[in-house]
Amino acid sequence: MSLDEDTRWLEWVTKQFEAIAGEDKEIDLEEFKTALKVKESFFAERFFALFDSDGSSSISLDELLGALNLLIHGSEADKLRFLFQVYDVDGSGSIDPDELRTVLKSCLRESAISLPEEKLDDLTLALFESADKDRSGAITFEELKAELENFPEVMENLTISAANWLKPPEAEERRRQAPRYLTRAYWQNNSRKLFFLMAYALLSLLLFSSALLHHRGGGVCYMVAKGCGQCLNFNCTFVMVLMLRRCLTWLRATWLVRVLPLDQNILLHQIVGYAILVFTMVHTSAHILNFAHLSRHTGYSLWEYLLTTRPGVGWVRGSASLTGVVLQLLIGLMVLCSSTFVRRSGHFEVFYWSHLSYVWVWSLLVVHCANFWKWFLVPGLVFLLEKVLGLAFAHMGGLYIVEVNLLPSKVTHLVIKRPPFFTFKPGDYLYINIPDIATYEWHPFTISSAPEQSDTLWLHIRSMGQWTNRLFEFFRQPETLASSPKRLATSLRNKRQLVQTQEQNFWATVSNGTVATNEDEAVELTMYRQRSSGAAASTGAETLTQDQLDHMEKGEGPHLREIPAKLGDNHQLCNIKCYVDGPYGTPTRQIFASEHAVLIGAGIGITPFASILQSIMYRYRRRKQNCPNCSYSWCENIIDSDMKLRKVDFIWINRDQKSFEWFVSLLTKLEMDQADEEPDGRFLEMHMYMTSALSKNDMKAIGLQMALDLLAKKEKRDSITGLQTRTQPGRPDWAKGVPEVAEENKGKVHSISTCGAPALAKTIKAQC
Repeated sequence: MSLDEDTRWLEWVTKQFEAIAGEDKEIDLEEFKTALKVKESFFAERFFALFDSDGSSSISLDELLGALNLLIHGSEADKLRFLFQVYDVDGSGSIDPDELRTVLKSCLRESAISLPEEKLDDLTLALFESADKDRSGAITFEELKAELENFPEVMENLTISAANWLKPPEAEERRRQAPRYLTRAYWQNNSRKLFFLMAYALLSLLLFSSALLHHRGGGVCYMVAKGCGQCLNFNCTFVMVLMLRRCLTWLRATWLVRVLPLDQNILLHQIVGYAILVFTMVHTSAHILNFAHLSRHTGYSLWEYLLTTRPGVGWVRGSASLTGVVLQLLIGLMVLCSSTFVRRSGHFEVFYWSHLSYVWVWSLLVVHCANFWKWFLVPGLVFLLEKVLGLAFAHMGGLYIVEVNLLPSKVTHLVIKRPPFFTFKPGDYLYINIPDIATYEWHPFTISSAPEQSDTLWLHIRSMGQWTNRLFEFFRQPETLASSPKRLATSLRNKRQLVQTQEQNFWATVSNGTVATNEDEAVELTMYRQRSSGAAASTGAETLTQDQLDHMEKGEGPHLREIPAKLGDNHQLCNIKCYVDGPYGTPTRQIFASEHAVLIGAGIGITPFASILQSIMYRYRRRKQNCPNCSYSWCENIIDSDMKLRKVDFIWINRDQKSFEWFVSLLTKLEMDQADEEPDGRFLEMHMYMTSALSKNDMKAIGLQMALDLLAKKEKRDSITGLQTRTQPGRPDWAKGVPEVAEENKGKVHSISTCGAPALAKTIKAQC
């Protein structure tokens, strides 16, 4: 920090201390815990003990400033000595394995990471054996210092960690630069959308002007009302055109996708919806003012003009005023219930049912305006045809949910029997109706299985609203899974009997020496190792020892498929009737036309990319070549019309550890597909981030991250997920990550695809 920054920081720390300490001018342990916002009392107690230099069981301002000044401005040796003292719990001058285990256990709790006790022992030993150079059974300060030299970022992190404890808000908040709407890059990247909006605005202006001139003899208010009415004729039809999903999906496969902003149809639909609200309010206000003027010269009052048919205004029995009032209320209600705070707050059904009032809006518009039907006729017939075809296809044949998996964080994984002739592209979505949940409700979800998976469809549904919560709760009760509980009970009983028989016969087959000879079994064995190591420990699988798994890899045991899997509450076989409408296209269809694709998913936002990644790897396998004389295989760098991709970077950001279990088996298979070395590096690079884990610039996490790095290198798999890809703590640094992707020179990055919170997309867009 500069001298001025240092002075401001000192003043801020003093104010913070006075606010926390109170009248006694001393901070006790409880106040210290509150100030540091730590989850584990271990770290608060250790830091408190080191800050309390005089041992008075309280910290004065001088003691606080002295300790913080040491960590920020002190020498490298001073900072390392402080870290060593945190780990030296008993103050003996050395760190034994039990002390290190205690520290790492607290680090895990602070980072919300859950690992088996055996894995914690492995982490402790990995770090301890690496640091204990003389094999004395204890780590001295010099040994810790030598070990930390292998992690040069630690010194910087120690300083950052201390500076982050107490700092002014202006230094804490990163001011985001507003997008430069007038820059050349902005216009290039948004040219289709901007051109479309300008054409839309120009057309609206022309319609307004033509109606204004046509009725120029009726007074200003009457002219404005008619101008807005003409714009409403167009907008109330155009808002429907933007939601012709089947037509838009078909257009995505044509050259028009390069001209029209088809990917922004939802955004444009919202813009037109707000325009309708504005035009409606101006139209209504102008008519009210005109009626107020007319009431002075006719025998009708203003309220008779507005709420009766007596004045005879309108082409269907003078009902224009009444229908106009109802239309104003309906349109206002639709816009209000479509707001983000309604849809994102778990009340999607409010948006869904209120939006169905568009049927009444169009019906009333036909009665309200003499010319509306001329605008509405052709688009309305196309819309009706789409709806009829959708319902016909949805109810053609019997579709059933054949399997349900209840995953962590209330995610419901549905496996649906794939209907015949159901052709879709990776990343597409569909609408699903489950009569047992809600008879008339249809909800959109992304298809998470690949098109190449011919027998079933996968949906991963996060419980975030009324319908999704009902879905999760419905499948939590096995007795309600089907209309015939006896049939389901029989199925479950048969399954358990089969598992019991397998358990009795399993180890009797070990002596047969059966070898897992195919790639699928190798994948399953790797996944089984993950479950045993704690990455997916909650799946309910029968746990094998590491020795047993090692024997199986050497061919000294049975096939993995002979291993019995206990039937857990999170997995259910069922036969639930459902209907699907779709598929419908999304912007992700353009990914395969890029040379270098960057896919970023946050939480359940991985769903579209699950389908895309599977499809990419299916196509990738077709490029794979095998040597006829040995077991060596490689992937040729072939670019074809089906897929131009040369490199894929996939980034998945999760809040907690359990969320990785949603797709850990899929990601394992993707990693094993690339087990062979390739001349240009990995085709698919995966980057995993866990936001609840303390980042490397936090002093409380330095030891844990070092241990995780060491154990990952030793076991060649990550302790958190079981994947080969190391899970990084915290959030990605987009300011560094986006330029690094551009510098890889693996082909042009046409776009970065994101799925998750809107704030994530805004952040990445600013970096792009």
